[in-house]
Amino acid sequence: MTNTVPEINSPTGATESSATPATITFADFGLDPKIQKAVSEQGYNTPTPIQAQSIPHVLAGSDLMGAAQTGTGKTAAFVLPIIQKILRHASSSASPARHPIRALVLTPTRELAVQVAENAASYSKHTDLRAAVVYGGVDMKEQVATLRGGVEILIATPGRLLDHIGSKVANLSQVEILVLDEADRMLDMGFLPDLQRIIDLIPAQRQTLLFSATFSPEIKKLAQSYLRTPVTVEVARQNAAADTVKQVVHMVSSADKQRAIVKVLEARTRQGLSRQCIIFTNSRLGCARLARSLERDGIKAGAIHGDKSQGERTLTLDAFKSGAIEALVATDVAARGLDIPSMPCVINHELPFNAEDFIHRIGRTGRAGSKGDAIALVDASEKRLLDDIEKLMKRKLDVQPLPEGNPSYTPSRSSSRSEAPAKMSDPFFYKPYEPSAATKSSSEASNPEEKKVGITPARPAVGALLGGFKKK
Repeated sequence: MTNTVPEINSPTGATESSATPATITFADFGLDPKIQKAVSEQGYNTPTPIQAQSIPHVLAGSDLMGAAQTGTGKTAAFVLPIIQKILRHASSSASPARHPIRALVLTPTRELAVQVAENAASYSKHTDLRAAVVYGGVDMKEQVATLRGGVEILIATPGRLLDHIGSKVANLSQVEILVLDEADRMLDMGFLPDLQRIIDLIPAQRQTLLFSATFSPEIKKLAQSYLRTPVTVEVARQNAAADTVKQVVHMVSSADKQRAIVKVLEARTRQGLSRQCIIFTNSRLGCARLARSLERDGIKAGAIHGDKSQGERTLTLDAFKSGAIEALVATDVAARGLDIPSMPCVINHELPFNAEDFIHRIGRTGRAGSKGDAIALVDASEKRLLDDIEKLMKRKLDVQPLPEGNPSYTPSRSSSRSEAPAKMSDPFFYKPYEPSAATKSSSEASNPEEKKVGITPARPAVGALLGGFKKK
């Protein structure tokens, strides 16, 4: 007996947060066989909660606000129904006039834009729909040629899209569906004026979808301006890390943080775990310096930050993907958008000034059902930032102190949180999740936008990163 997706009977503007029925499959959504074939070829059958609850509403034409933790399949939750809804416009004609922009997805970063574009290409490959991505930091010529050839699904960063609009290359007069992905990040990065200019060029009679990992008051205000009585779908606790992430805090003086990273990676090596990790810092200069210092300590490291060109970022990420780099040192440019399934470890060299950014950082691990470790190195001067993070997450993080006699250990928490330091063979020893066959199976059977094939057990899957988007 096969259960179908329940009828949508919630009132306009309602909120849904129920769990996904285990019997629902992608076949239950009524997707075109061409789309279903593409999903099946990726090896997926069961949608994630955000997909199961969002797709029926999008197919029904409702405006929607979707909230979900990173790594839960947010991209496929809007890409699949978009393809279904505009499939009636598919044409095999070579004429650009037969391929106007029907769906526009705006993202805050080029990394996220590429990820979304790869998903759109994968799931529309058996149709005559065309998808393309445009972002800054690269030459416009190739993008111009692609846009002039006609595309139905366009993924773009706001600034570069406005460049193409100004050059009369991109026309938004036939857009039917608008998606604001990681909308909170777009506001943080100051894109609101650009968003207003773009939205003013899109027909008022459109469907608008807003997706984000967190819903701040500013985001709700944005939704009131651009969405019409939207359905709100929340599939997880707001401002919470995935349960698959084990979080540990080490109280370490600023001067000793680099040594702490080396100790943590050595401990992982002794336990037979991968040394592969993303290390987050707050400044571009500090990012570059830490990468160079780790190299001197014998750790293969690379840095990505805002001063790096797109080509430099791509080379660094390709090296990380291949294993030539073990530690990817990054600013918050990598906190969102990077699709790295099975990333085993994230280290916060410095706590972010914005507590919500902490959630996005540690969301790079523990994705798609895999388990991972998130380690925070906290100086006494960062106690306020740690308190803000714990307040946002509504939980206390596990503080594992350094052993007695170590000069870098400075208890700064309450006595209830800072017990007498335990005698440990390694001051940075922690107990990460052990990989298991069940974990691997869960990861492989989960979210279609994070499925990667051909990964050998000997090396953790890194997944598709940024290496450019090729239209299929």
